[in-house]
Amino acid sequence: MRTADTIPGLLVAAADRDPSGVWLRTDEGTLTFGRAVDQVAGLTETLSEAGVGRGDLVVLTARTTPPYLLSWLALAALGAVSVPTDPAGTTDELAGLVGQVRPRLVLTDRALWPHVEAAVRGVPGVAVADVDRFVTDWNAEAGQEDRRLRVDVAPEDLAVLIPTSGTTGRSKLVMQTHRAYAMAGEGFPYWMGLTGEDRLMTSLPLFHINAPAYSVLGSLAAGAGLVLLPRFSASGFLDSARRHGATEFNAIGAMLEILMRQPERPDDADTDLRLCYTGPSPAREWQERFERRFGLRVVCGYALSESPYGLIWRHGTRPFGTLGSPRQHPALGTVNEARVVDEDGLEVGSGETGELLLRNPTVTPGYWEMPEETAAAIVDGWLHTGDLVTAGEDGTYTFVSRKKEVLRRRGLNLSPAEVEDAISTHPDVLEVAVVAVPSELTEDEVKAFVVPAPGRTLDFVELEAWTGARLSAFKVPRFWQSIDALPRTPTSRVAKHRLPTGHPPGEQDLAGDR
Repeated sequence: MRTADTIPGLLVAAADRDPSGVWLRTDEGTLTFGRAVDQVAGLTETLSEAGVGRGDLVVLTARTTPPYLLSWLALAALGAVSVPTDPAGTTDELAGLVGQVRPRLVLTDRALWPHVEAAVRGVPGVAVADVDRFVTDWNAEAGQEDRRLRVDVAPEDLAVLIPTSGTTGRSKLVMQTHRAYAMAGEGFPYWMGLTGEDRLMTSLPLFHINAPAYSVLGSLAAGAGLVLLPRFSASGFLDSARRHGATEFNAIGAMLEILMRQPERPDDADTDLRLCYTGPSPAREWQERFERRFGLRVVCGYALSESPYGLIWRHGTRPFGTLGSPRQHPALGTVNEARVVDEDGLEVGSGETGELLLRNPTVTPGYWEMPEETAAAIVDGWLHTGDLVTAGEDGTYTFVSRKKEVLRRRGLNLSPAEVEDAISTHPDVLEVAVVAVPSELTEDEVKAFVVPAPGRTLDFVELEAWTGARLSAFKVPRFWQSIDALPRTPTSRVAKHRLPTGHPPGEQDLAGDR
């Protein structure tokens, strides 16, 4: 077994290479690789004293802060299984998760203490601990720096359960192993062209897979710095990058668009930033405009909680509009395969649309205590991603839509993403979400929720004509509604299930205008 095949293995290897090198940077202080090992080793002792051991589940209300990050690393070193959850979630949501997994411990902070106590009240045997009391003086300049962190977990051991859906009911918990996280950490610097001279900046949530697998473990694998921001702030983002000398950052959802909507400043490109990782790929013209304004290069890719080895732009290529090609490992070589299949499981040809399947060593073992869902998602080692793509002759893949979001109208399938792309090119539109709504017939009708651009007024008759000039008639929405903002998940994706249902006041029906 390679040391790097586990989460604590990457931490120990980084500290062995450069114990006095500065790893973690925040506005509250810094932490060297050596001190990080010291902190994590001490935390494993504290957690053991609190009754946490190998295989135990621990829920973390995971803010993007050093105490939570160090606790996550310590739990991994112990062989415990982290269940990170959104600290902004409701009490009912947390109570549902705690009741489902029945953890040994919930690790939280003082601000969330009343919320957490209420959530665990009906679940016997669950202890609650304050992360700030567990992790004290993390940024102190002096420390023991002689503690040895014992690495006795195996690559195939579970490291994390990632909640991907569910509120007060049963969440769909993706099981992920040490191997998956460690391989993602080793791969990310290779895919992005990062070295030990870089500083990776993230404001993404620790309860998702992106920040821990790519930014945290990627920085350890490369011996690079890690800049941790507690939240994304568009107005202060570039100032944070300047302050900490960041050279790379990861973005998801609407983050890049939000940055572009900020008032332009003459010093927008006056930072050390040279790279950004995001996905899915924006339009070429928009991406190049973003790159010129901020003086950096954007690399696009695709992955999911079920496998951090998805797709990415290959070195030296700029396949605009695509998700890239299968990610491979810098030392192990070709480990990742991709296929595109139709509804009968038959492989489709170039240019045809089908579901993306992946097979690699980082594919999840399944969904925790959900054997039927696991059997449906993973067949003969192939992960059914639920995403529809087209395969190009150059080995790249282009996103079409989520399989479950495909709408059936007038006997034909349409992709909401395609309709959204057409509508969003109108200058009066900031963003848009297209969904199915009930029809008096047997199939769906199509509705567009549109957020106007600042200072603009929406004319839906004009928008319908604009869309109809770009798409077939059956793809043009019948119903239109203006909305102040689209609801979003904690990872900034549009939460379409939270859009108003039915036909509320203010909706415009353009059925008679076509």
